This record gives sequence, structure tokens and C-alpha cells, in this order.
Amino acid sequence: MNKYADLIQQTFDFPTKEFHVEDNKLHFNGVDLMNIIEEYGTPLKLTYLPKISENIQNAKTIFNNAIKSHDYKGNYTYCYCTKSSHFSFVMDEALKNDIHIETSSSFDIPIVRNLYERGKITKDTYIVCNGFKRDLYKKYITELLNDGFKNCVPILDNLTEIDYYLEHVKVPFQVGIRIASDEEPKFGFYTSRLGVRYNDIIKLYEDKIKDNPKVSLKMLHFFINSGIKDTAYYWSELTRFIQKYVDLKKSCPELDTMDIGGGFPIKTNVFFDYDYQYMAEQIVKNIKWMCAKNNTVEPNIFTEFGSYTVGESGAVLYSILDEKLQNDKELWYMIDGSFITQLPDSWGLDQKYIMLAINNWNEEYHNVSLGGLTCDSMDYYNSEAHQFNLYLPKQEENRKQYIGFFHTGAYQESLGGYGGIQHCLIPAPKHVLIDKDSEGKVTHKLFAGEQSSESMLKTLGY
Repeated sequence: MNKYADLIQQTFDFPTKEFHVEDNKLHFNGVDLMNIIEEYGTPLKLTYLPKISENIQNAKTIFNNAIKSHDYKGNYTYCYCTKSSHFSFVMDEALKNDIHIETSSSFDIPIVRNLYERGKITKDTYIVCNGFKRDLYKKYITELLNDGFKNCVPILDNLTEIDYYLEHVKVPFQVGIRIASDEEPKFGFYTSRLGVRYNDIIKLYEDKIKDNPKVSLKMLHFFINSGIKDTAYYWSELTRFIQKYVDLKKSCPELDTMDIGGGFPIKTNVFFDYDYQYMAEQIVKNIKWMCAKNNTVEPNIFTEFGSYTVGESGAVLYSILDEKLQNDKELWYMIDGSFITQLPDSWGLDQKYIMLAINNWNEEYHNVSLGGLTCDSMDYYNSEAHQFNLYLPKQEENRKQYIGFFHTGAYQESLGGYGGIQHCLIPAPKHVLIDKDSEGKVTHKLFAGEQSSESMLKTLGY
């Protein structure tokens, strides 16, 4: 008999640090998922909080090792990109690790205020304010600066943004400038719509910052959508960015920080192969070499990791409701949820996730496609949306099958419109938080129950 367990063990390097099987059941970071399902049911989202701290500490170690090995003179600062997940439990866990914050909209700032009032951050915490800013966002930033948040750093996204701060900020303050990087050749546009184009940066500094005692340029900011990858495109854009930094530093002595944005990838398959230490070493090495070549003091390095911080902490668990053979070869397993509403990246971006059976690992398996509950023809997940064919244990009468999608912790709730109206009025599932106590014992609690019909009716005006 060909067992599902044999398939996984022969196909992947399994078990892994995160996944192993005991008594025919999958464990995720040491958590028996069937115990969680038996208590809370499905569909179910969960967040394994210790993974957030683990990844933050990993990144800090990686970059600090690179700095030490290359005798690099600047220091490293870890910022969390809040738009990846704004939930309080994510912020609270992340901030246990002496990190800083990157924001992207006006409504991030009330969250910053709340964190300060609860003692989670101080007025010395860096608040790196990104994005194209409407007046309310600029107003909130101004109020932070005037209230003594001295390390609140608005990142200028266009040539006129600074005018508002010069008029309304009453204390000396620092700014950064985001560079409009070139997009990947396959992208629909040549240059990013975000940031200031390369040819305008020095003029912006000289016209509005250089001779104004009220403001200083702290940081040059860089980000590309492809993330931090070992490709000619990434190294070319990074080199171009470093060159602009050293050019600007010649006329701007107070410039001392280079923000290389986010982009550390997360594991989206069990085959995942990415050398984090190598990439950090190469980034630090390249910056150091170009600074030495241009007789420039090495800058401090900021990163803004979002998906890397929170992505691997998340999972979504489903039950298989039924199977449907729609022709001679296409077998569907229908889940008790929706990919469109609960894992929107799998639908909108063909995002791949680790998908594994939760139980019945000793049973025979076959090739399937997974169908969601909405009436949309695109609410599915199969080999076209996944990098390999999907295999799951065969269905048997009176034997329930559960499956899990893993590393889903970034963006999915916000893109799906958490607490709002979903396609076909599919409710948001329960959300459970999993942690470990001081003795290492697994604990769990319900963060939010399944969305009710009453809440949807109220939103819809009934």
C-alpha cells in the first residue's frame, strides 16, 4: 500500500524543523494540530507566536554576524513592516525583541500612539513613515514629532511632501528620501511609482533641506518588489542605490543611514532553499566595498521585514466536506472555507503555500484539486496554483480528513478584509493564538470566533 506518509518522506526532506508526524497526525512547531482542531473545529486560522520572535532574532544574528565578519563600522536596526499584519498580538510579540516600526498609512499612527501608551515602545523608538501621504497622515506624523518622538522619520515620497513638515513641525526633525527604483524587466512599468527619481534627489536635498537648520537628512531608502534575491537585477539595483548614497553623502554629512527595505523570503514549500547568511554577507560586503572605493563612512543599515517577521507564524486549517468526481480524471475535494476570501494571495497572485494533510498519514493517497465554497470559478487550489500536484489521503466513509496551509501569516487578513463582507458572505473563520509558557508548555486561546451573520447584516445596513 502506498501511504501518504511514504509519499511525503520520499518527496521531501521530511521531517523538518517545523513539521513532524506522531501517531498518524501532523505537528507544527511541536503543536499537535488535531488537538487544536478537536477543541476549536474548522475552518480555523492560527498564529504560532514564538515563530515571530524566532525569525526576528535570526535576522538580527545574520546581519550582526555579517557586520562582524567584514569589520563593518555601521550598525544594524530591525524594523517591522506593520502592514504585513496589524494585529495587536503580532505587534506585542514582535516588540519583545527590541525592534522598531515602519508604517505606511495614516491609521498606523494611532496604533503607534496606543503602543506608546501601553509601554510597548518609547519616544526613542524609530518610526519610519513610508508611503504616499495624504494630509491626515502628514498631520499625524507632525503631531508625533511635535510631541517628542524624535526618531519618527518621514520618508519623502515626492518633491513637495517636505513642505508640509517645514510649515507645521515646531522642533528640529529628520527625514529620509525614498528612491524610485527600476522595476524588474517583466513588470508592467519601468520605474516604481513610489519614491523620488534618482535625478531629483540631490536637487531636493539642496533646495529644501541643506540650508534649513530645522531639518536634516537622516536616511536614504530603497525597496524593490522582487525582494532580496541573488539575481543580477537585485545586485544591479542595490549597487545603483549605494552609489547614489555615496554621491549624496559628499554634500550631506549628516546622512548616516541606508534603509534597504524588506524582502527576506519565507518558506513556501518544503524544498525551500535560501541562504540568508550569504545574502546578508553580500549586502554588507557590497556596501562596505563601495564606501571604501568612494572614501565614504559606512552607513548604518535598516531593514523593514514584514512577511519574514510574521508569515511563518500563520496557518489555516480546513476540513474536507466531500469529494466530487467531475470527469474521468478530475477529482475535487471541497473544503469548508474559501481560498478567495481566506487566502487571497493564492487566488490573486498564485501564491504558493506549504499544504499538508493533518491526519490519516498512514492511508493511501491520490491526486486531487481543492475547491472553495464561493460560487466563483477561480476559488480553487490545484497544481496550477501549486508548484507540484496535490496529493491527499483517500476519502473513506466515517473518516474525516483535515488539511493545513502553512506560512500564511502575512497580509491575508488585511487583503481579505478581516471583519468585513466577503465574497458569497463566507464568514471569517475562528482565529486561535498559540504560545508557550515559561516552562515551554504549549498554550492556546481563542482570539476571535467565527464571524457572525449579525455582524455582516449590520455592515450591510439591515
